[in-house]
Amino acid sequence: MVTRKVLVFVTVMIMLELFVKGGESKTNPEDIEGLRELKNRLDPKSVIPGSCLSSWDFSVDPCDRIHSDHFSCGFDCSDFLVSGFKRVTQIIFDPAGYTGSLTNSSWNFPYLEILDVSRNYLSGSIPDSISALTRLRRLGFSGNSFTGELPASLGSLSNLEELYLDNNRLQGAIPESFNGLTSLKRLELQGNKISGEFPELSALKNLTFLDASDNGISGKFPTNFPPSVMTISMRNNYIQGNLPDNILNLEFLQVMDLSHNLLSGPVISALFTHPSLQQLTLSHNKFTYLQVPRDLGTQSELIALDLSNNEIEGLLPAFMALMPRLSALSVENNKFTGMIPSQYAIKTVVPEEGSSPFVRLLLGGNYLFGPIPGPLMALKPGTAIVSLVNNCLFRGPTSFFFCQGGIQKSLLACSSNGPVIP
Repeated sequence: MVTRKVLVFVTVMIMLELFVKGGESKTNPEDIEGLRELKNRLDPKSVIPGSCLSSWDFSVDPCDRIHSDHFSCGFDCSDFLVSGFKRVTQIIFDPAGYTGSLTNSSWNFPYLEILDVSRNYLSGSIPDSISALTRLRRLGFSGNSFTGELPASLGSLSNLEELYLDNNRLQGAIPESFNGLTSLKRLELQGNKISGEFPELSALKNLTFLDASDNGISGKFPTNFPPSVMTISMRNNYIQGNLPDNILNLEFLQVMDLSHNLLSGPVISALFTHPSLQQLTLSHNKFTYLQVPRDLGTQSELIALDLSNNEIEGLLPAFMALMPRLSALSVENNKFTGMIPSQYAIKTVVPEEGSSPFVRLLLGGNYLFGPIPGPLMALKPGTAIVSLVNNCLFRGPTSFFFCQGGIQKSLLACSSNGPVIP
């Protein structure tokens, strides 16, 4: 008998084999024994009077006169592995701050499709024995305190569609066996201590969402993502080197966040000609220049672009103001120089028909000089978020809201980066 206080709230749905005899439904005998075993393991003091569990005296069939093909009940227990349940399809822990660990005992749940223990305080390692749950479609371990390495055995769960391992304390490399998760659609690994290079995942032909942010992943940006992927988030890692041109092969990609890494070289033109990419965040890297697309961005699908806090040099290119759908642009804290192209002001104040206006235009922290484009001078506060602070705009009056909140660079700082027109 379990003697410690109840720790975990579990919702279990047990698939029953029903047959009709005299108008009554009957519970499979193996399931009755499983329910009886569960109740016998609990401390009687932990069973709430009047609860579903307290009513299980087994003097009558638990499913008699219940016109349903599922048995569903909430109950308290402190022993997670109840091998008597032969037809359990779902096990879900309520996210209510429970503690404990998962044992590495044999998991005798051959019909289990969903196992979700997210957002609790469960600790210890993830048991290898979970690989025996071959029918799993969703595995949720988010927001706990699991430690140790990612079990390579998880790669054998070929029916798994969703895998949530985020916000734990897992470490080590991502196993190459994860390439065996051929049904996987969503993979969340963010908020751990995962290290090493990202593995080959080209076999995951159904993968649409990947988040491996806030880890210690190193090496180059993977070149073998499956074409199905729509969202890639790998911010706050140690990924380095250039971005590959074959990003165009990810024909369904819509969102990519690679901020806070060590990426360098050019911001490749493929990103500005991608057929579906809408949100791109490359801030806080070491990019040094932009590649200008042949079509000057006129076919771009980008809506939001963040290139801030890099080392990008050269004249501020006009092509980014020609992207028809782009409405949020940040190139703050780079080394852009030259005058602000008039196209930026026109897109902000009086955009061409069919083109989205800039509602967010952040150009501060560069070496831009010369007069402020005329249309911007008529811009009223509240119509758009615009910032031109910390540049070399010596004739930029601070009375304009987009010049407030910071001073311009000194003449010495400006002249050290090239010619300045005061």
